[in-house]
Amino acid sequence: MIQIVTTDGVPGREIAQALGVVRGSTVRAKHIGSDIVAGLRNLVGGEIKEYAALLAGAREQALDRMIAEAQALGADAVVAVRFETSTITQAASEILAYGTAVTLR
Repeated sequence: MIQIVTTDGVPGREIAQALGVVRGSTVRAKHIGSDIVAGLRNLVGGEIKEYAALLAGAREQALDRMIAEAQALGADAVVAVRFETSTITQAASEILAYGTAVTLR
């Protein structure tokens, strides 16, 4: 199992080799039904659960794709993991997960 950390190293372990940057991304679009419910929630306030669920799923998919790329390189861990998001269109966003694949001693 690959360890995923946001730090520059894995506590208690030494990095033997940096294998390179690995990344995973996905682009998700809003659903018209979610937009309607979100619009109603916007009137009364509170969390827009439909969008939160959409983004949570997108983050997991991006992370899974990053891990698959690291496994293909033979990594033991991915360090310095970060997430970024960008708007592709008004209705779609990209989620990107990236980090450095490493082997450990």
